[in-house]
Amino acid sequence: MQDDLNLILEDATDSMQKAISHLEAELTKIRAGKANPVILDGITVDYYGAPTALNQVANVSVADARTLTIQPWEKNMLQPIERAIIAANIGLNPQNDGQIIRLFLPPLTEERRKELVKKVNAEGEHAKVAIRNIRRDAIEAIKKLQKDGLSEDSAKDSEADVQALTDKYIAAVEKHCAQKDKEIMAI
Repeated sequence: MQDDLNLILEDATDSMQKAISHLEAELTKIRAGKANPVILDGITVDYYGAPTALNQVANVSVADARTLTIQPWEKNMLQPIERAIIAANIGLNPQNDGQIIRLFLPPLTEERRKELVKKVNAEGEHAKVAIRNIRRDAIEAIKKLQKDGLSEDSAKDSEADVQALTDKYIAAVEKHCAQKDKEIMAI
């Protein structure tokens, strides 16, 4: 029985850590006024009929604080890359000079900053919901073990452990969101 409890706690910990990792990945995609190649993650380009990640057909680099440069490995990929960026609707217009594509990130307005903060908070809320769902599943598994003969004291202790784990990860979500909010609102 104790092995089953440990397994439930390990699964809950792993799942909650994955929720935090997913939140971190989503937050890096939200631009905070600084050029970051991660903004272009998830954009796929039509590479000879096959959808291919942008970073696999071109070199993406940061030219300065507000400019990204995209250097395709093949010249004939300039147009497909440009079309893919426009289609991705990330709010940036590509500037094609025949050699490389430049993306200029405009300075964020106050209104846009507030929209981004709302988006960050929505992502944080999604992560919290995921963590609470993991808690619910773990507690249901503990209750099932209790029906199969686990003592009530052990079940209560395990439920308290799951709750402590949940509180820890929800605090981590709030910390990540607060850091991103601060980064976005900094001018």
